[in-house]
Amino acid sequence: MKRVLILLNLGTPDDPGPEAVGRYLREFLMDGRVLDIPWPMRWFLVNCVIVPKRRYASSELYRSIWGESASPLLTHLKDLGDGLRCYLKEHTNERELEVKIAMRYGSPSILSVLKEVQTDVGEIIVFPLYPQYAESTTLSSIEECKRVVRKLDLKMPLKFVPPFYEHRAFVEPTAAKIREVWRRDQPEHLLMSFHGLPERHVRRTDLSGGKHCLVKNDCCDEIVAANRNCYRAQCFASARAIALAAGLAPHEYSVAFQSRLGRAAWIGPSTESAIAALGKQGVRHLAVTCPSFVSDCLETLEEIGIRGAEIFRENGGENFIRIDCLNSDPAWVEGAWTLSSKSLATS
Repeated sequence: MKRVLILLNLGTPDDPGPEAVGRYLREFLMDGRVLDIPWPMRWFLVNCVIVPKRRYASSELYRSIWGESASPLLTHLKDLGDGLRCYLKEHTNERELEVKIAMRYGSPSILSVLKEVQTDVGEIIVFPLYPQYAESTTLSSIEECKRVVRKLDLKMPLKFVPPFYEHRAFVEPTAAKIREVWRRDQPEHLLMSFHGLPERHVRRTDLSGGKHCLVKNDCCDEIVAANRNCYRAQCFASARAIALAAGLAPHEYSVAFQSRLGRAAWIGPSTESAIAALGKQGVRHLAVTCPSFVSDCLETLEEIGIRGAEIFRENGGENFIRIDCLNSDPAWVEGAWTLSSKSLATS
């Protein structure tokens, strides 16, 4: 019986119009792993406050980066799937492995993909394309896959590719892109911008019972038993591994966190303030990479590529370089197979 590998990313609206953006935001924010407040309050905030206010503004942002027929995120995910199918055909003996793509929110949904493959399948392997673990991405995706499997009463085994924040299959292609930019454009500094999270999300993963995460300034300097599931610690581990592979000294790069939302305390430092500070400090040529994303999307193309560049220039900077995500780079296609094949090998 065949096996199915599902490449799973977070999601995107069906089109950049306010109605589609509103549907997407509603599905995303109604996830209790994302907006972790009691359901009645969450329903009111999402449906009566956030979506009515944000769908038009967010629609304009999506329009600024939308491709001819689809969002960049969906386009890159399709290309990664196509690339992996070609790689399997040319470089492996995997003839009974079917590669599919799905989104945690939006289309193609996890439900639609599992309905499509539910017959004559011996095993399903899901690859959540989030390098670092977080409850709002990794855990939410795992829980949704398990929920859909129960709903469809599927009996085949369900496995997941684990986070890969410092695996060479992810680190080396990311570092290669940085080295290319360093040779070609010779920036003065590299900022690694990761997606942000509320501090309370980080504290929930503290396996020491609240004695480690965000307690000391050096809590993320290494991965230990207490913070092995900590998103912030994994981001810093990614940064260290990528910098080492790219040949960067500690003073040549820094780390920040983007996409803050709401009034709660979020992990820092913030990307906006870091970009502004670098410009004010005299950095004239800045490169920015986003190692919590493997595919370019709204957060990389608009938030960093457009708004980030504006902030940098407003604060004295001159040359702003946004480094592309891995997308469907051949080295990442091979890396994605390396990571997937480890789960397949344990079947």
